[in-house]
Amino acid sequence: MKRVTLSCCGTKKKTGSKETDMEIPEQVQKELEALGGFDSLAGRIPQKEVLEEQSRIHHALADPLRLTILHLIRDQPLCVCVINRFMRLAGSKLSYHLNILKESGLIEGEYCGNWIIYSLTETGRKYI
Repeated sequence: MKRVTLSCCGTKKKTGSKETDMEIPEQVQKELEALGGFDSLAGRIPQKEVLEEQSRIHHALADPLRLTILHLIRDQPLCVCVINRFMRLAGSKLSYHLNILKESGLIEGEYCGNWIIYSLTETGRKYI
């Protein structure tokens, strides 16, 4: 005998079986059908690569130190020494935050002699 348990939305699941008998609230069912059903809803989810890029950007924006760096270089490209004058971080910690911003595509660094000058990318400008 298989045990039946209820999960969210009153979904009945038969333990040990792949069969499910979903009960969806009537209002949700109507709106889902108006959108075109489950397949249409699934088609609205961006590709995995897009979601990964968005995740990197949101991760980069989720830290006040990184937001401060973005605001510092918003109007003018700056070298690490000027950025750190405001941030007052250990070099390794500042480098860590700059790398996260670079990997997310929000900033770029250009070598100028012995210095790296950081500036916002077009993507970075959209978020500041």
